[in-house]
Amino acid sequence: MRRFLAGLPRAAVLLVFAVAIAVPLSLVVFTSLKTANGFFASPFSPPSDPQWQNYGRIIDPEGENIWRAVLNSAIVTASTVALVLLLGSMAAYAIARIRGWRSTALFAFFVGGLMVAPQVYMTPLFVIISQLQLVNTFRAVVLVSVAVQLPIAVLVLTGFMRSLPQELIDAAFVDGGSEWDVYRRIVVPLTRPAFATVAIFSLVITWNDLLFPLLFLRVEELRTLPLALLQFRGEYLTNYPVLFAGVTLATIPMVAAYLAMQRYFVEGLTAGSLKG
Repeated sequence: MRRFLAGLPRAAVLLVFAVAIAVPLSLVVFTSLKTANGFFASPFSPPSDPQWQNYGRIIDPEGENIWRAVLNSAIVTASTVALVLLLGSMAAYAIARIRGWRSTALFAFFVGGLMVAPQVYMTPLFVIISQLQLVNTFRAVVLVSVAVQLPIAVLVLTGFMRSLPQELIDAAFVDGGSEWDVYRRIVVPLTRPAFATVAIFSLVITWNDLLFPLLFLRVEELRTLPLALLQFRGEYLTNYPVLFAGVTLATIPMVAAYLAMQRYFVEGLTAGSLKG
């Protein structure tokens, strides 16, 4: 009985979080199955007559074709996640290997990027991208997204790499391994939980990003999924059911990625948190 009472506060907190997540998701799904009039008449109730054709308008190649936007988002997201993992892990390995003030300064340099919101430097960023003639290219979105996400990648990966057994790394050097061999054959395989954590963060941020595609991609053929969903938002009228149907479909890749890597997620967040 005492154990049950001791666990009640934790259960109450988890219940609050579950409700806070479940209620908005339910409203999104409910809205996606209503008519426009039904949504405005009763925005919070379940649909009495599910309108599955809202999803048909999203995926129908003959209607509002969104498949090109899905492919564009997949290209941008895959490129960004790959570069964030590669560059972030290399930087984290260097920080974990270097000791003293240089390691602290390098770590602070990367993590300091978390203190500035991307909206603050949009204007100079657009000027730089324009001067590099990268507007209306996926490279602009990928490069900027990688730069923005590197701080969180370095933060997570450095903490994990510092928690790895130093004896194992020293043994690899004794056996004649180079820095590249140790990084590739020892550190990367052992850091898979942190890689999964960073990959999920990067995937969610990039897949849902509207700011940078809106800023750099002015050609309709290059628009990503969040940009494509804006076509259902008009100046005087917004088709919320179809828009929310698109939002529901857009969450599927993120849910699938999390389910595939969930066993690494918590471990990657917590490992190394108590070791500097």
